[in-house]
Amino acid sequence: MKNIILIGFMGVGKGTIARAYAKEYSAFCIDTDDLIESMENRKIKDIFNTEGEEYFRILEQKCAKWLSSSVKNSIISTGGGFFKVKDLKKIGSVVLLDSSFDAILKRIVEHPNAQKKLAKRPLFQDQKEAKKLYKERVKEYKKVADIIIDVEDKTPLKIVKEIYKVVRKKD
Repeated sequence: MKNIILIGFMGVGKGTIARAYAKEYSAFCIDTDDLIESMENRKIKDIFNTEGEEYFRILEQKCAKWLSSSVKNSIISTGGGFFKVKDLKKIGSVVLLDSSFDAILKRIVEHPNAQKKLAKRPLFQDQKEAKKLYKERVKEYKKVADIIIDVEDKTPLKIVKEIYKVVRKKD
């Protein structure tokens, strides 16, 4: 099995699904935002605030290069803009977790840690701008995805089983 890369808009549940997949199938789970925070020894929000988005995208590319050369047989959750890295498909099968903007917002707002979830997403601070960004990105996500999984109104376990089934067919 090669790597599975989860892409999708911020807050869609990429980290949750990656952890659930790792638990269900005894896979290794990696989060690109966590890797970047470790590389920089600071939070994503702080990187955005001090260095800006362009610098963050450079860090994502550095992370992607490392993943493609060093990581195998893992499920990788990514930041919302990670899909733009060069040679994404060299890392593994690209799976889009697809959902409407309203369902994503509802998922975040209804989470027990809603304030914390919103605070760690710098691009989600202005919901009007976030929705505009969502509309721009959703088409781009679909262009790079090998597999599209609709995640609305599904439990993490149901999504995980669907990913496993579809990815196994492709391998």
